[in-house]
Amino acid sequence: MSDAPASAPPIRYPPGIAGKRRKPWLRKQDRLRRTLREIVAYVPAHGAEVVDLWVASWARTLPEIDFEARRPWIADRLAAAGDKGVAVRVAFSEVGEAMGFVMIDPATGWLDQIAVHPAFWGAGIAEALIDAARRISPARIGLDVNADNPRAVAFYRRQGFAVTGEGRNPRSGLPTLVLEWRPVGAVAPSPGP
Repeated sequence: MSDAPASAPPIRYPPGIAGKRRKPWLRKQDRLRRTLREIVAYVPAHGAEVVDLWVASWARTLPEIDFEARRPWIADRLAAAGDKGVAVRVAFSEVGEAMGFVMIDPATGWLDQIAVHPAFWGAGIAEALIDAARRISPARIGLDVNADNPRAVAFYRRQGFAVTGEGRNPRSGLPTLVLEWRPVGAVAPSPGP
């Protein structure tokens, strides 16, 4: 036996860290994860993933509100949407991950919910979901937006929405803006006599 100290085992790095370079396939995976594959009609199998992204999106937007506690509310709303004739569309990435969703009533043009997971903010998903909503309700889209959400207000204005009123969210009590979009050249119906 030798009195020399035992050598330490070699350091093993996880994939993608060895040599401080990311593996090319990891870059491709990230790119595919942020690439919109399709927007499809909501089915109950999408429920858990859509609820998760809704909670994540709102928790990031308004951290002072406990959206985790509102999980049952949005799950019930999604479950009842089809029975009420409300259209729900879900955006999926190239790797099959739910990126966002939109919920709109085709009869009234009221956009009830739109949410994009924070990991996909800035990837064009919200724009694609608004386009899907416009295909469902081509004459008009109306919605409420939290007045204290400048990111959302600016997004809707870029999408051609105009402020038509003010209100208050019945659940949070926060001030809201009522926004509306109509196709270029469309005239809003005049109020009755």
